Amino acid sequence: MAVPRAVLSGRAGGLMANPIYARLQATAQRLIAKYGQAGTVKRETPPDHVYGGDPVVTSYPATLVPMAYEARFIDGTVIQAGDMQIYISAVGLPIEPSVGDVVTANGKDYAIVNGDPNKYDGITPVVFIVQGRQ
Repeated sequence: MAVPRAVLSGRAGGLMANPIYARLQATAQRLIAKYGQAGTVKRETPPDHVYGGDPVVTSYPATLVPMAYEARFIDGTVIQAGDMQIYISAVGLPIEPSVGDVVTANGKDYAIVNGDPNKYDGITPVVFIVQGRQ
């Protein structure tokens, strides 16, 4: 009886991180640290459904690079004038930025309206690229 290749490679029962993506993540982090700025990702947690209360906003420090979209990408619907493409380092960020979160960059708040975690192997986020709108 032949042993499946997944068992021989240690991948049976789950995914294993590919080391190349850890290196890509480190490269992205170095470039963002060199050319980027300090910012925050804010997430609002809704109140408890049973006990009520106020929503809680938690700020997570992040290193990021905000960039304006090139004019050729602005279509007025999906990407609007004033939207920013924001590259956020995945290193040290305990959350995955998602729609509904707010990113502070260049002293302004941008609501995330779209995002891509860039998990090429399904495990390791290389860099978070989000679309922010004021």
